[in-house]
Amino acid sequence: MVADSGETAPAAEREPFMRIRVVGAGTMGRGIAQWAVVAGHTVELADARAASVHEAVAFVRSMLERAAQKGRMSRAEVDRALAGLLALDSPHEAPDGGAAPDLVVEAVVEDLEVKAELFTGLERVLPATTAFATNTSSLSVTRIGARLADPGRLAGLHFFNPVPLMKLVEVVPGAATRTAVTERLTELVETSGHRAVTVADTPGFLVNHAGRGLVTEAFALLEESVAAPASLDRVARDVLGLRMGPFELMDLTGLDVTASVMETVWTGFRHADRLRPSYLTANRVAAGLHGRKTGRGFYAYGQGEVGPDVAEPRTEGGDPARDVAVTGDAAAALATVAAPSDTSLVLVPTWGTSVAAAVADGGLPPERTLGLDPLCLDAPRRVLAVTPATEESAVRDAVAVLARDGAAVTVVRDTAGSPAQRMLASLVNVATQIAERGIAAPDDIDVAVTLGLGYPRGPLAWADTVGAARMLALLRALHAETGDPRYRPTPWLAQRARLGLPLTTPMAPLPE
Repeated sequence: MVADSGETAPAAEREPFMRIRVVGAGTMGRGIAQWAVVAGHTVELADARAASVHEAVAFVRSMLERAAQKGRMSRAEVDRALAGLLALDSPHEAPDGGAAPDLVVEAVVEDLEVKAELFTGLERVLPATTAFATNTSSLSVTRIGARLADPGRLAGLHFFNPVPLMKLVEVVPGAATRTAVTERLTELVETSGHRAVTVADTPGFLVNHAGRGLVTEAFALLEESVAAPASLDRVARDVLGLRMGPFELMDLTGLDVTASVMETVWTGFRHADRLRPSYLTANRVAAGLHGRKTGRGFYAYGQGEVGPDVAEPRTEGGDPARDVAVTGDAAAALATVAAPSDTSLVLVPTWGTSVAAAVADGGLPPERTLGLDPLCLDAPRRVLAVTPATEESAVRDAVAVLARDGAAVTVVRDTAGSPAQRMLASLVNVATQIAERGIAAPDDIDVAVTLGLGYPRGPLAWADTVGAARMLALLRALHAETGDPRYRPTPWLAQRARLGLPLTTPMAPLPE
């Protein structure tokens, strides 16, 4: 559950934040400063390096001037915002008879010792009513606050880059944070144009934790040679509706960063199976295959290279008129297929199971039986699964048949479920565990994931569109087929599915 010291704060600590000191004039600090001055706050900007402050002020000025040129701000609004941006000579500058900041937001290097030392120094020169917030993305807020004489004044305030555009902020109370501090930070965020979600002080907080579901499953599929990164990215975009596939996203953020977050979250949750990272990352990081910033990751970004927009594999020479037998829901969706015959292809819609299992259980012809993901029936891309027994001619003909209505077709190797099913199941299972642990409220989980990760919908609401009972069946089938504990359904999911409740249903209240 989200921690709270329960202590009552003085009345002065319940007033809205108006004067904010931002310490750290790098990318995040200048973004926070821009966000705050546009919202009407007075901002003191400070950094250990004085030149960085002047560079940051110039940057904010240029961004606001650009906004005025594009008609997004009036001249008066720009002038008013810039008048509220003040450069300080030192992060530890005392008020010296002037107005003290109501809040200090730290955005310095991601190092616990550096952050703790900064706040202990600020505690000596600023009044007790000044609240502290750390913009850490991975460090324990409680451990940073434990160095203070008054740890109740500090909370986490995790912004996302670029701050003015990413409309989400995680408010993270430490174990000793006073309620008033959390409430005032939430009010600051909400009244300044962003959405605040309250998150427990746990490894990865909310967004970085929730994001592990997709990338760890993508790596698991790569480990098993189910498909190449480009094919898995196409499935993620065209079947699941994600803006970016997991591998192109890791190339954008940097595999070194992603690998560190995966390891931190997995270790922090005591090697939980659902968060298990891949053995593939260490060598790729050591080789410098970090993505765009090093010129090569899962894709190449050198001169003349096209990054993720690699040519799609083509299967030529198939017979689009070949008879196909389709079972289940897919039969109605694929209305263009012909009546079955003794030589028909057999398309099996799998749900958490494999084509090999369907062949064995149903006595189907292995050489001309292929898997078809039901999730792709209404999508612009169809996904076919092939086994070691599938004839090449059957693959070519199946691709030709499914492409007759203009759909793209991706061929993958047989696996339990399908790549799309496994990625969806993993991100839903991780999200339900976040809810189950009380790390964040169900609605906040969905809001944070859509705003912070750009998913088309939150994982809990997404699962509800599929159906809680159907999601439970998917995870149980994946667990049974693979034996991998990463697919064991959470009690949160199982309980709501059995009760016929949406996965967004919060925990039952208990008497005090």
